Amino acid sequence: MAGSEKTKKKTLEDHLQWLREKSANAKVETEQRVAETPRQMFLPGMQEFIRAMPNNVADSSLFAPVARGNKKMHTGTVLASRLNTTLTYWGVQLNELHADIAMQLLWEQQRQGVALGEPVKLNRNAFMKSMGWGNSGREYFRFHTHMIELTAAMLVIETRKPDGTKRYHIGATKTFRIVDSFECDDGGDNYSYVLDPRWVVMFGNREYALIDWSKRLQISAGQDLAKCMQRLLATSADRVQRYGLEALKVKMQYSGRIRDFRDAISRTVDELTRLEIIAKGKIEMSTKGKEQLVLWLPETA
Repeated sequence: MAGSEKTKKKTLEDHLQWLREKSANAKVETEQRVAETPRQMFLPGMQEFIRAMPNNVADSSLFAPVARGNKKMHTGTVLASRLNTTLTYWGVQLNELHADIAMQLLWEQQRQGVALGEPVKLNRNAFMKSMGWGNSGREYFRFHTHMIELTAAMLVIETRKPDGTKRYHIGATKTFRIVDSFECDDGGDNYSYVLDPRWVVMFGNREYALIDWSKRLQISAGQDLAKCMQRLLATSADRVQRYGLEALKVKMQYSGRIRDFRDAISRTVDELTRLEIIAKGKIEMSTKGKEQLVLWLPETA
């Protein structure tokens, strides 16, 4: 009898293990199939002077207003993001120029009507002009370097629903890169790039920020904190937004002293107010006795 019960138990354990392996294999096959199947993506609201970025990316430190000479490398770093998101990253710390290029690549994809997973052609000079760049050899080199870094940028992103159940998990079984691949001609005048079809999943349920591109191009040189703050603001429809200063410092990857960060944020508020991205803003103490940045968005008609 004991031997029979033992055999039944082992059979049950074997069956459960088989089910677990089957489920795991199915997940691998599903992600690979999604990653390899071209998909059309049209984002309502994204247009000539408006760009888009998934909220879970825009509201994270994947892109940060770091000094452009800063080449901090990440190896499986869990980045600051939303409470319902775990974003693990491998690659160089991306800055606001990387964010600009990524948003413009997504726009070009939609503007040309090309499916994600299919190659998109672009002229380097025209593309750089659309971002407010010049056409010097130095800027050509900067653009090409940033494209290489975006192609090397690899991430795994997992998001959860309010009840804690999984919403989506990207990059777990098949590598996900900001730019899947790119190539250019010998002179570097014409490029072709491919974006991963799984961007569709990340933009799902209209959970994305719409960013005023015309105002972004007007942000003064050296005001990358203002560019970052514009992204963060766009992830919420709340007219009054509050950000704990310490948490904001971490999300922006600011490595200096808190008093220097406070001064930099004050300049950011001035810049955002000048461009009417916000109506006003100030640093104050929260009800918990912590410093926080409070920003008021302009009233809409």
